Amino acid sequence: MDGTVLVADDDRTIRTVLTQALTRAGCKVHATSSLMTLMRWVEEGKGDLVISDVVMPDGNGLETLPKITETRPGLPVIIISAQNTIMTAIQATEKDAYDYLPKPFDLPDLMKRAARALDQKRRAAVAPPARDTGADGEARATVAQHDLPLVGRTAAMQALYRLVARVMNTDLPVLISGESGTGKSLIARAIHDFSDRRTLPFVVASADDLEGVDGPSTLLARAKGGSILFDEVSDLSDEAQARIVRLLDTMRENDARVMATSQRDLSEKMDAGDFRQDLFYRLGGVSISVPSLRERVDDIALLAEHFLIRAERDGMPLRRLSDDAVELMRAYSWPGNVRQLENTIRRLVVTGQGEEIARAELQIVLGNQPAMEPLTGGGDGDRLSASVAKHLRRYFDLHGGVLPPPGLHARILREVETPLLEIALEATGGNQAKCADLLGINRNTLRKKVSDLDIRVTRRRKLM
Repeated sequence: MDGTVLVADDDRTIRTVLTQALTRAGCKVHATSSLMTLMRWVEEGKGDLVISDVVMPDGNGLETLPKITETRPGLPVIIISAQNTIMTAIQATEKDAYDYLPKPFDLPDLMKRAARALDQKRRAAVAPPARDTGADGEARATVAQHDLPLVGRTAAMQALYRLVARVMNTDLPVLISGESGTGKSLIARAIHDFSDRRTLPFVVASADDLEGVDGPSTLLARAKGGSILFDEVSDLSDEAQARIVRLLDTMRENDARVMATSQRDLSEKMDAGDFRQDLFYRLGGVSISVPSLRERVDDIALLAEHFLIRAERDGMPLRRLSDDAVELMRAYSWPGNVRQLENTIRRLVVTGQGEEIARAELQIVLGNQPAMEPLTGGGDGDRLSASVAKHLRRYFDLHGGVLPPPGLHARILREVETPLLEIALEATGGNQAKCADLLGINRNTLRKKVSDLDIRVTRRRKLM
């Protein structure tokens, strides 16, 4: 690796580590804790690469980016930040940072990115001009950063942030998939709010919006070239899916951008004949998969802290989690994902006493739900997975070596889903809003399932 690297960070340890690593790799390094000094070096023509923190004693590294680009077009800048939110990644992309890494960063990964940046600078004759987001963009990001719980420093979330930042200003349709409670609709909203369409309407469309001769044209008129989101598109009927296809086929170049969310695997539903193939390919211009909370365990404490701070801002008591409580949170399976975590934190803040949230208090709130564990193995005959496996083996054996009739997947899901919904509705006294929250699904999704499965809902005394 060859070149001069300018390092700006107010943490002396980080400056020392980067200086030593880059020097060993063959680079010359100038390190500072001041953005003013960094800008002086840039103006003097020093440096082939900048590595800068965001929050500095004398300013903000992201706000300095446009000045660096204006002064030295083509000088790559890698942003490193402890602000592990989607807004930081989006701002870095909007201001034409070469790359963005969260703290704590992986040093070998940063070195590889630095090497690529230096190599690109040597090969690039002219770098693309920076986009000017203006004061409006900065104010927008400052407000939204505190309101969207899209927080995470894990590799999965950082990859998601980068993908969102890359696609937000394209016209491609976006399909966002993930379990209930992972924040799919928040990501769709973030794509709209940080895109060039942000001043235009964001419309969440339902099947009813497409009904009638004028339904599609009315929907497009409401969107006015903004964004249209079809939430949980996998739950729509065949007729509604066909209407969306016809709508997409009539759209012109300057019409609204289309996004959709789904907690079901649409490719599986398509293969099973439950989702239109033509709609699947029209929606899947860009596919974004949102990881479940159990796939990003290292973000749980960060999210919990985020929700505790938000609760205090909303006028609730200030509380903090004990180390034992954090460990219990990390071991829990979180079937309702981030939404369930937020509801748990708010309940702990409202109902608890004392500043510290102890493990025992958290355990009561979580109840006797299973900790994170594999679905198979262990030989525990009382576990649901073991009971289901036993039932399925017997079912196959009863067919005497002949395969069961087609459609087994849907039949088995119905067998499990019906008693689950019936018991959950009974436990919540028939209150569908509370039941949907308990299950971690959308209320409209619950209503559709109740209707499709012909489940009788009656108000009665709660079980718990």
